[in-house]
Amino acid sequence: MVDSVNGIMTRTGLLLLLIGSLFIINFVTKKNGLSKDNSYTFLFFFSFLILFPTTLVNTNLIISNFFILLALRRLISLQSLLTPKEKIFDASLWIFLAAIFHFWSILFILIVFVSILFHVSRDYRNWVLPFISFFAVGVIALMYALIFDQSLIETIVDSALIDFNFNYFTNNYQNFALSLYLVTATFFFITQALTLPNKPLNMQSSYKKIIVAFIIGAVVFLISSDKNNSLLIYTFAPVAIMATNHIESMQVNWLKETFVYIIVGCSILTFFSQL
Repeated sequence: MVDSVNGIMTRTGLLLLLIGSLFIINFVTKKNGLSKDNSYTFLFFFSFLILFPTTLVNTNLIISNFFILLALRRLISLQSLLTPKEKIFDASLWIFLAAIFHFWSILFILIVFVSILFHVSRDYRNWVLPFISFFAVGVIALMYALIFDQSLIETIVDSALIDFNFNYFTNNYQNFALSLYLVTATFFFITQALTLPNKPLNMQSSYKKIIVAFIIGAVVFLISSDKNNSLLIYTFAPVAIMATNHIESMQVNWLKETFVYIIVGCSILTFFSQL
């Protein structure tokens, strides 16, 4: 009875985190002018989630990605130059917390330094803040390990391995889903990079952060041990934003709708084929 209750509570918590992730990415794009007043980003992010069903039950990755999205929210809003120190500290804190659940997500700290370089590089104190966040999270993790779970530190250290092995497919549908996503993500990445000079000057730094986030997410997938398609979750938000930008740039409505239907339709079909 206790196990069933704990299982229900865990699944409910994961569902809430997934829903929260959807609304965070939707809020970030609209609040910071990364997209127009539509729900394409929300729809694409959801489509990528169901493209890889194993993502929906991977507790650590869902929590880690949720923290990364909270960090991106703070870093993208840094362009307003309002309370930059608080935003840098908060973003760093979220990233280091994410690393507790999946170690290589710590690479997203590079976006913090990129953001500092873009906006507030002249104040040396901004460069120190990520290290203060690292110390704070380190103390919290150490205290938690000593009191509740002494194996936590060992688990984190053991996960800090680099593995380029891709022999993890259990069926052809997983292979197809990965191939479909890689083609889609690469296409939107290239179009975003090529159209970046055409973006408003005050928005280019935000789009550059999205591109950097995608690259880091891809690197996390490439180097992580215990590899599986769920690790692509770190790229879902950047690709969803880049896809939204491409769709919005289309002038022909029927072509725009067809593009959306193809992506969503392929995700739904692939989802059911993997069950």
